[in-house]
Amino acid sequence: MAAQELTLHGGCQCGAIRYLVRVEDDEAYYCHCRMCRKAFGNLFGVFLDAPRGCVRWEGGEPAYFHSSKIARRGFCRDCGTPLSFEYLGSEKIDLAAGSLDEPGRLRPVAHYGFEGCVSSFFAED
Repeated sequence: MAAQELTLHGGCQCGAIRYLVRVEDDEAYYCHCRMCRKAFGNLFGVFLDAPRGCVRWEGGEPAYFHSSKIARRGFCRDCGTPLSFEYLGSEKIDLAAGSLDEPGRLRPVAHYGFEGCVSSFFAED
């Protein structure tokens, strides 16, 4: 089956930030790293990967938190909705699938960042 380009719309909970993204396929991934677990208050974050040039911010741009020396996370300054993850200097951006208007259009196909999960979930006090 040939890949079909998708045009997706998304934004934050309060509507201050909106975006449009064009991606080549419907693939998404789960990230279980400690930073994603903290950022989403969950056991994982779900993202779609896109070239930076394929994202158009509308009605405002995200604020950024530098979550490490090599990456930053975009969020809405007004409502706190997580919107993106970006390696500094990369031409790619990972958008939070939960910020999409229709997240069900994506198909998660991979898991990342789970190396330390089992021991941290079941650590004894």
